[in-house]
Amino acid sequence: MTKHIGILTSGGDSPGLNAAIRGVGKAALDLKMHVVGFRDGFRGLMENRTTLLESGQLSGILTLGGTILGTSREKPHKMMVGGKVRDMTEVIVANYRSSHLDCLVCLGGGGTQKNALRLKQAGLNVVTLPKTIDNDVAMTDTTFGFDTALGIATEAIDRLHSTAHSHHRIIVVEIMGHRAGWLALGAGIAGGADVILIPEIPYDIKSVANAIHKRKRSGKPFSIVAVAEGAISVEEYQEIQAAPAAIKGKKAEAAEIVYADRTIRVAQQLESLTGLEARVTILGHLQRGGTPSAADRILATRLGTAAAQLIHDGHYGVMVAAHGENTVPVVLEDVAGLVKTVPVDHSWVESARRVGTNFGD
Repeated sequence: MTKHIGILTSGGDSPGLNAAIRGVGKAALDLKMHVVGFRDGFRGLMENRTTLLESGQLSGILTLGGTILGTSREKPHKMMVGGKVRDMTEVIVANYRSSHLDCLVCLGGGGTQKNALRLKQAGLNVVTLPKTIDNDVAMTDTTFGFDTALGIATEAIDRLHSTAHSHHRIIVVEIMGHRAGWLALGAGIAGGADVILIPEIPYDIKSVANAIHKRKRSGKPFSIVAVAEGAISVEEYQEIQAAPAAIKGKKAEAAEIVYADRTIRVAQQLESLTGLEARVTILGHLQRGGTPSAADRILATRLGTAAAQLIHDGHYGVMVAAHGENTVPVVLEDVAGLVKTVPVDHSWVESARRVGTNFGD
């Protein structure tokens, strides 16, 4: 019998989503499956807003940024309906059944993996693909969207070098990555940042200021500081760690809310400690947009076509992960709730230290 599959994209938009939709859809059509897309993530699934994905709808989308299906951050068990937050899991299950789906494909990051697991536990067949510019989804080498965002952030740092050099300034560049420093670390290395601050290595602002002073004394009166939006000072880290277990998580969440203020505070502190003028550039959503890189198009296509084959074979309840040049199914229970952070002894960190990059420690 013909299998029916649904596809949705959830969470923040990311380069490569359309390439992944195309990969799943075209491979599924080749395997004689029927494919529909749900608009705007889990919200569209709850409201049963669908669009047929045939060959024509999948043509010409490989190079497009964003997602032709739209996205949202809605969660099946916490959805705003009628002015109240409600658990809409039962409605979603009913819509899945009424659409005669054999599997739901969810494209998203860490939150999407958890939501997909909840739907699996509710009895649905699900397969997920790892998408996020933060590269923080566990159990996969990389996520699609990361390579494109890395290139954009690196180019931004490249451009800021000339202004920093011309005006003898400190340029503080905020890069996305609220719990994991992969993007700031990679862009900082590739862009030649003098200081890189990431969540995994709490920073001492005096150490950063000393590194900038050292550069100034050696005839380099400018510095580039790449800051992951979730970077945290030693004092903030100690406060969180000293908190009782019952409120430790809440303190950590509160610390994540003040990204922009923290970056501006870093610039103000460095200006005060070094006597150099400091300016802040927050890249924000610029990192999410635009045409996906060749690497992201290839990765999204690999993962998408592998997902279609798994569904054809009746293999559900997994995330399709990239392992080297291969793709492997990883059970959602091993992925959901985990965050892939930067090991403090990672080769990227070690290489950056060897070329004189300061991490504020």
